[in-house]
Amino acid sequence: MKSIGTVQSRRALLKSALIMASGAAVSACASRTIGTTMASAPPAPLPPRIQPVHAATLGEAPKVAAQARIVPAGIRPELFKRATAALDRHSMRVDTHDRIAIADFSLPSSQARFFLVNMGTGEVEPLLVAHGIGSDPGHTGLLQRFSNQINSEATCEGAFLTADYYVGKHGDSQRLIGLDPTNNNALARAIVVHSAWYANPDMVSKHGKLGRSQGCFAVGERQLAKVFERLGPGRMIYAAKA
Repeated sequence: MKSIGTVQSRRALLKSALIMASGAAVSACASRTIGTTMASAPPAPLPPRIQPVHAATLGEAPKVAAQARIVPAGIRPELFKRATAALDRHSMRVDTHDRIAIADFSLPSSQARFFLVNMGTGEVEPLLVAHGIGSDPGHTGLLQRFSNQINSEATCEGAFLTADYYVGKHGDSQRLIGLDPTNNNALARAIVVHSAWYANPDMVSKHGKLGRSQGCFAVGERQLAKVFERLGPGRMIYAAKA
């Protein structure tokens, strides 16, 4: 027979082993439970998305505008500077700034002096344009003076806003709104853009100069469609001599 002490000793060892095994099981179960809880928990919210920065934000748009202000070939630098200053000054009234027209009346009517300017590319299309009878009474081919007076039949200077089209006594025409004190009677005087036979290139070859308008920007009959296409309503024409 085994002694009572031996039996008790074995029971104590068995009990100790059971307690250790139970603890390990609880620990393993707890690990599995924690793991399951972590796996099933909703993911943490992502940080706010950073929006892409557009070129204009980085200042690239001003660079493009600055490049567009480089003087285009064929236009006097001081005149172009005055024209772009006028565009900036009247920017709230001139809807579209991508193209403008500049009339350089320091040049004779025998030379192409009406410049269609693409402000984005710097491309220039020069055309012939007539000046008013009242600006050149002796028909020298050179503009002598500007006038804003009604019935003066003279060309007026300053910035004009191109407006709507209509059909008048000169056919297809475009109204102009004078933006400066030197031309604010343009609408009342019916100073417009239209075509005329006396502004065709053959007048220069025959007479050495164009005929005269009543103050309007008269261009060649084959050039009017181009002017309308390039400008359209809401753009600026700038006319000056100095």
